[in-house]
Amino acid sequence: MGDNVTLDCCLDLMRRLPPQNIEKNLSAIVDLTPQDMLQDLLSAVDQPLKIAICSATKRQYLVCDYNRDGDSYRSPWSNTYDPPLDDGTVPTEALRKLEIRCNAAFEQYREMYFEGGISSCYIWDIDEKTFAGVLLIKKAGEGSDKIKGCWDSIHVFEIISSKKEAKYKLTSTVMLWLQVGSMFQYRPTNCLVNYNWVEV
Repeated sequence: MGDNVTLDCCLDLMRRLPPQNIEKNLSAIVDLTPQDMLQDLLSAVDQPLKIAICSATKRQYLVCDYNRDGDSYRSPWSNTYDPPLDDGTVPTEALRKLEIRCNAAFEQYREMYFEGGISSCYIWDIDEKTFAGVLLIKKAGEGSDKIKGCWDSIHVFEIISSKKEAKYKLTSTVMLWLQVGSMFQYRPTNCLVNYNWVEV
C-alpha cells in the first residue's frame, strides 16, 4: 500500500471514530503507522484544544501548535511563555496591539453566541506584507446531567495586504461531540379482555 493511500486510510478512520476519544484513537493509530508517515499524520489531525492558566494574569487561555514554541505556550493575555522561554517568538508591537483588540472582541462574541466557554486569538508575521492568525473557541457542555459535549473550533486566517486591497484566506475546523442520555418511560395500563369468541 502506498504512503498516500495509507495516510488517507488513517485520516478516514480518524474521521469516523468518536471525536471525544481522538487522543486515545490517534495514539493507537500512531503505534501502527510507519515512522516516515508520522509527521504527515500528526499535522493533518486536529486535536481537541487544551486549557492553560496564564501565570501572570491567572486567566485561562487555549493552547495549540500556533502559540507553541518548543514545550512552552504563549499566553494571549500577558504575551509571555509558560514555562518561561527567553527567546520565544512574539508578534511585532503593531500585531500585538491587534492581537489584544482581537482577543477583547472575540471574548464578547463568544459570550454573546456561545454563552460561556474560552476563546484565544494569536497573530504572527509571515513577511512584510503578510500576517496570519488563529481564533480558538472551546465550549464544554455544562449544567445538565443528561447532556454532555464539547465544541472546539479552530479558525486560521492569512491576510496578504497591499496599498489598495487585502486578500484573506480562512480555514476553519470544528470538532463537536454530544452525548445525550437515554430516556425510558414506563406506564402501566389495565385493559379488559373479552374472552367471548364468536365462531363463524
